Amino acid sequence: MPIIPDEKDWTWVLTRPCPECSFDLSSATPATVPATIQNMLPRWRAVLRRPEVAERPNGTTWSPLEYACHVRDVFALFDQRLNLMLDTDDAQFENWDQDRTAVEMDYANADPAVVSAELTAEGEQIAESFAGVRESDWGRKGLRSNGSEFTVLTLAQYFLHDVVHHLHDVDG
Repeated sequence: MPIIPDEKDWTWVLTRPCPECSFDLSSATPATVPATIQNMLPRWRAVLRRPEVAERPNGTTWSPLEYACHVRDVFALFDQRLNLMLDTDDAQFENWDQDRTAVEMDYANADPAVVSAELTAEGEQIAESFAGVRESDWGRKGLRSNGSEFTVLTLAQYFLHDVVHHLHDVDG
């Protein structure tokens, strides 16, 4: 059964804590991203070692494996977006259809060991990219294809929520 696409605009998490995962973005900055990511990577690797990693909890929810594939791709996408913001004034982000990517990349049949290695590498890469951001660049801007505007600071916050939220999804 195909997953129903999530078409919600999650940018509201920039103004209040998430009631589902309880993540409060108020203390998240580009400077806190590297340690947060490094602390989450072992948890994601543990998820990918579960015997039932490829099993969906129901017909409308991704399996832990599919969530891990998504997080791996979120790491890569946000690394690209962060670097675009740092290199380009008023950066424009291309649209990303996460649901189409899941189908095209066959998340459901991925090899958990390969995903674990890729997720770790992408996580370390984005942690390194955020570690190199100067505080004077936190206000640089980027615009998502739906019109949502981000600064490097709010991109870091939005990004962290996504990764924390999905860890909550697979642990819940």
